[in-house]
Amino acid sequence: MLGDKNSILAHKPLALTKKRLRWLILLSSFPLFGMVAAFGIAPETSLEEPPVEEVILGLDLPEIIPVSSANMTFWRQESVQRGDTIATLLSRLEVNNQNAAIFLRDARDVKAMHQLVPGKIVHVQTTATGELLLLRYFPGGSEQLVMEKSGSAFKVSEKAADLETHIQMKSGVINSSLFAAVDKAGVPESVAIQIVDILASDIDFHRDLRKGDRFTVVYDSLYGNGEPARAGRVLSVEFVNQGVPHRAVYFQAENGESGYYAPDGKNLRKAFLRSPLEFSRISSGFSSARFHPILKTWRAHRGIDYAAPTGTRVKAAADGTVALAGWQGGYGNVIILQHQGQYSTVYGHLSTFAKGLRQGQRVSQGDIIGHVGATGMATGPHLHYEFRFNGVQRDPLRVAMPAANPVSAKYMGAFYDYTKPLMARLDMLRGTHLAFVD
Repeated sequence: MLGDKNSILAHKPLALTKKRLRWLILLSSFPLFGMVAAFGIAPETSLEEPPVEEVILGLDLPEIIPVSSANMTFWRQESVQRGDTIATLLSRLEVNNQNAAIFLRDARDVKAMHQLVPGKIVHVQTTATGELLLLRYFPGGSEQLVMEKSGSAFKVSEKAADLETHIQMKSGVINSSLFAAVDKAGVPESVAIQIVDILASDIDFHRDLRKGDRFTVVYDSLYGNGEPARAGRVLSVEFVNQGVPHRAVYFQAENGESGYYAPDGKNLRKAFLRSPLEFSRISSGFSSARFHPILKTWRAHRGIDYAAPTGTRVKAAADGTVALAGWQGGYGNVIILQHQGQYSTVYGHLSTFAKGLRQGQRVSQGDIIGHVGATGMATGPHLHYEFRFNGVQRDPLRVAMPAANPVSAKYMGAFYDYTKPLMARLDMLRGTHLAFVD
């Protein structure tokens, strides 16, 4: 009993404390409501809007002085359109008739002014009255033409343009010809020629091309004054021929040696080119029996005939020395090159020889040595090409051509570092929509 009494006495004060706390909390809330109301509206506060007074102040503005247009000059530009003359351009550029006449007089001997290139831009500086002060024209290459007024005449000068290098990436598919493909894809002719030169040892561009073949190319493009000037060097290229990809990348080692190599460093340059022409077709192949169109008899044809227009450039198939450059019977104008070892090549029916070409002269692979013609026993313009070993003609399309030296082992690290981003660009182009060609 004593234990229970003590237990009751111990818990009773706790119960009273909880009840007292509930009352205290309830009572303390009434002043809180009053305080909230006090924050809402303060006693003796007026509810009328305060008066608003409009104040207007006068500001002293700076004096505006009219500018005379007599001393102002203006820069204008016009794109050369097909059929344009410098006179029509000056008219569109708002050059007054008097100054246009003076300019035409002083520009009569300036060749570039009479051979305007459609798409190029002509810039002029004039006064407000149309007086011509300066004309600047960038026809391409690395020079820009500047004609500046000095007194009552215009003086012409050629100044070096500040060229910037941009990297271009193009791709295309061949449905009819390589010419059509590169043109449709917007690839400059000089780049197309480089592609053929680079891969000529692996691809016969006269016989091996098929519909559906595709190419991707990365090359330098030079710009002057914000306008395309000319194409530069091919940096990397891939040509898929009959389903087989052929890749090449440019590399220059520290010792100055440069060239185009396969991704593994193999040199793509062969000792002999497959063909001495850039673009052509084989009109008559290597044969032991062919009906001669002039002699009207069957006889062996120990060479390859490439049909091409008169004047088409003929290249040296390999490094060598000119053994003969002159007339030789049925060959007409002919060049014979002697190469290392027992090899020699023959180029017949030429219309002309390269300027300055002479017997004993050293030539390098790819040098232009002459031009296609129809001299000697020829029914039409074509190149007769022979490949000889120990004086005996061999079929150049069947002979295995030795390759040049690969990248040196000590430069392979630098080669991979340099060519990696170029290979990545080719990979990226593989996944893009290609420009299809009709």
